[in-house]
Amino acid sequence: MRFCSLYSGSSGNCLYVEGSYGKILVDAGLSGIKISSALKEIDVSIQEVNGILITHDHSDHIKGAGILSRKYNIPLYLNEGTWNIIKDQVGKVKDENVKIFDSSKSFDIEDLHIKPFPINHDASEPVGFAVYCEKNKVSIVTDTGTVDEVIYSHVMESDLLVMESNHDVNMLMAGRYPYFLKKRIQGDLGHLSNECAAEIIVSLAEQGLNRVVLAHLSDENNFPQLALETTMNQLRANKMEDEISVEVASRYTRSNIYNL
Repeated sequence: MRFCSLYSGSSGNCLYVEGSYGKILVDAGLSGIKISSALKEIDVSIQEVNGILITHDHSDHIKGAGILSRKYNIPLYLNEGTWNIIKDQVGKVKDENVKIFDSSKSFDIEDLHIKPFPINHDASEPVGFAVYCEKNKVSIVTDTGTVDEVIYSHVMESDLLVMESNHDVNMLMAGRYPYFLKKRIQGDLGHLSNECAAEIIVSLAEQGLNRVVLAHLSDENNFPQLALETTMNQLRANKMEDEISVEVASRYTRSNIYNL
């Protein structure tokens, strides 16, 4: 498998996952031009993409989905709750390119086996994904206020985990956001803090996880070095800092390319 975060943050999200021959995007929250250009940087043509998986209905995850589907005849894979919200936002998509999945059931795209699972966010039927190819597994958890037992069970034994590390609690509370928005972000259906993300990563590292990409950082209430150090400090406290690779996904540029 091959993985690369093309963009990650509230200004737009798009991840790339490749199997032996299957190629997918997870979310398309930027313009078609930006996504196509980012793929070219990793020697992938947008015309090779076999499908776009949508995690939920917020604009930073769907902005380019409709245009990419129309222009390049790419199927959109999403659940009924998400489709009912976005179908009037993304423009006309061919009926055959609207692939509605059951959030409790797995499905395949080429040689990629995909297991959706529910996450905790203020959207209509939001999901994360575990993507398998042969013996490898990439799991994606962003836009969740908490990591419960269901999420945890789906991301265990991943070869690479994309984990939301959205905000620093102190920065959020001292920042300029109105109180209702601070409460929304901190709530069970909001976004995961650096501290919470670090705790989950340490727990999963104890079970063998060795690659993590921290994702969906707030531009207002976080910065990359702080997110990274929060996780690394908890790993150091557990004497695990040398056993795991941790990278912070950028909102503007692609991540490293991971070959699994």
